[in-house]
Amino acid sequence: MPAPINPFKIALRAGKTVFGCWLGLADTFSAELMGTAGFDWLVIDGEHAPNDLRTILAQLQVLEASPSHAIVRVPKGETYLIKQVLDAGAQTVLVPMVDCAAQARQLVRDVTFPPHGDRGVGYALTRASAFAQIADYGTTADEQVCLLVQVESLKGLAALDAILAIDGIDGVFIGPADLAADMGHMGNSLHPDVQNKIMDALRRISAAGKAAGILSTDDEMTQNALKAGARFVAVGADSLLLGQAARRLAEKWVGSNT
Repeated sequence: MPAPINPFKIALRAGKTVFGCWLGLADTFSAELMGTAGFDWLVIDGEHAPNDLRTILAQLQVLEASPSHAIVRVPKGETYLIKQVLDAGAQTVLVPMVDCAAQARQLVRDVTFPPHGDRGVGYALTRASAFAQIADYGTTADEQVCLLVQVESLKGLAALDAILAIDGIDGVFIGPADLAADMGHMGNSLHPDVQNKIMDALRRISAAGKAAGILSTDDEMTQNALKAGARFVAVGADSLLLGQAARRLAEKWVGSNT
């Protein structure tokens, strides 16, 4: 029996546009709720959310029954971290702060079994192989793993063409917030100079035959990104959605009867 099919990877290869949302609350109950909302994919955030391997694992478990594909963003592109989340059952991994081709090439090796990569062969003990029930996991898993890298600095943009030339990179996500900060526009990813860089990068990614990704909570930016070729697009985050709704409700009622 082969490794499970990765529907997210198939969608990207087919040129489809898929919409997602960030999970930053680090909680299984809210993750399960978000899985019922109708998004194509959800990112379990290990970089900026208070997640560790066990909370990531728990969210992968509750999202397994969901129609939303679970992506795991690791805190850093380290071989051991990537190995752990793959063994926990993640099939799509998002790696932040990729600044050069050498780093990207190593990431490809990190998600690939020997003899072509460095992923440890212990899958018989793991959730990824259904605890050894997927007999052909070792020979079929590489094809179903989807590697997404984040380019979010001026240095990364300068190396973008070299990164795009690497086989095994399935998609490149442009990080607006970090890029804006690197350009001297902290907290203002909608600055025209930042937007020009983002849209140019999305066009270059798409032209190279890779899937282009972005996170945008601004409708105009989202539409521009889609026109520029973005194909995996995050349009919100659970913590932002909860915070915004809670503040609106409080503003509506608190003090209204005084």
